Amino acid sequence: MNFLAHLWLADRTATSLTGAVLGDVVRGADLSAYPAHLAQGIRLHRRVDAATDRHAAIVRLREGFAHGQRRYAGIVLDLAADHALALDWSRHHARPLAEFCSDAAAQLAADSAWFVEAGGRAIEAASFARLLLSYAHPDGIERALQRTAQRLREPQRLLHAAERWTERLPDLRAALPGLLDDLQSAATAAR
Repeated sequence: MNFLAHLWLADRTATSLTGAVLGDVVRGADLSAYPAHLAQGIRLHRRVDAATDRHAAIVRLREGFAHGQRRYAGIVLDLAADHALALDWSRHHARPLAEFCSDAAAQLAADSAWFVEAGGRAIEAASFARLLLSYAHPDGIERALQRTAQRLREPQRLLHAAERWTERLPDLRAALPGLLDDLQSAATAAR
């Protein structure tokens, strides 16, 4: 799950949208510097990541990657899952995608100081909303894969693993409702 799915899940479980994204920025187990609602969101983000990696549908999809590519399969599937969610948004949320993205980005921008505190960059609402909306388009996922690859020591390995991500999309879209239901149930139980 990437940003859009984490935000969707935070919205569905009435937990912190900011914490749902901070989970990708904050390092370490000590969350005492954060308000309780943000710490809860960070912990939830981490649980969701772990549950996603163990989920039978994701394990099956990861097995479709060549042996040397499986190390990067999780990253590819996380981004592709956001694309699948954006494509089928109206099945999973009553609010329009653009409105949800705009409101979520505004909340993250309002809490931007926490991203800086965690060693990340400040969030600018309009650009973050555009980023979230870009996940609805294949070229948005391609750009996200390029950005992610540039943070790796061997970027070509991720890009090679992602070359045929669109071919995996039908199976991911079919698995997404069950995955989201399971993650929402797990997140609700963990609260």
